[in-house]
Amino acid sequence: MPGMRVHAVQTAADVEVPFAERVAAVADRVAAQTAADLVVLPELWPSGGFRFAHFAAEATTLDGPVVAALAAAARRAGAWVHGGSFVERADDGRLFNTAVVLAPDGTLAAHYRKVHLFGFSEGETQVLSAGADVVSVEVGGPGAAMLAGLVTCYDLRFPGLFSALVERGVALLVVPAAWPAARAAHWRLLAQARAVECQSYVVGVNTAGTQAGMRYDGGSVVVDPWGQVVAEAGTGEAVLAAQLDASLVATTRREFPVLADRVAGLDGVPR
Repeated sequence: MPGMRVHAVQTAADVEVPFAERVAAVADRVAAQTAADLVVLPELWPSGGFRFAHFAAEATTLDGPVVAALAAAARRAGAWVHGGSFVERADDGRLFNTAVVLAPDGTLAAHYRKVHLFGFSEGETQVLSAGADVVSVEVGGPGAAMLAGLVTCYDLRFPGLFSALVERGVALLVVPAAWPAARAAHWRLLAQARAVECQSYVVGVNTAGTQAGMRYDGGSVVVDPWGQVVAEAGTGEAVLAAQLDASLVATTRREFPVLADRVAGLDGVPR
């Protein structure tokens, strides 16, 4: 079947290993995905999703070592790379949970700062600033390109952001995450729900292992526009491979044109 080959690299980074070594090891795994058109990493893999006390010390800029390592890995793999996310230190000193997309030549094609911060009155909300932009970017090679919408972990619970991305015409939703095992059922359910309501592919890439006392059960998943799970990882480190067919998005939307029935001002559709 023609289409885009996606490799979801489900990692369980050892946070006891020095930061630079962690980054280099994951970059090497990305570089090895030479059969992929698009490689995707989990959320906050360099620092760990719940290690809030370490965020400031391990934050880097968009032209810092994390993005540089991912850019080099993209060139080595000859693939688009969605670098999961890392703690970004902006020019004004604020910290963001930032996802980056690198082109096969290593250039920075897009970056997305997580809009919905997790923790209620604790956690991310205390140490990070929220992003405000809806971000999409075309990924993939000739004959396999798809417009991808960028969201991160907790964003999955907020359908309005996904509606805004559908308004842009996205066919693929990429969701890196550090989603705890305690709410694993929500992870799979919401990934399927977003695929069904947006009639888009969803590629959800979760963390494995344990960090800062928080257990993750992986379960990275690829869901098609009908809501069918076409690939799913187990609980440990893995590379989940799937083939995405852009024409299936168009077919689904044509044969079941539910998006045309959204109400302006109510369903995330501008008035």
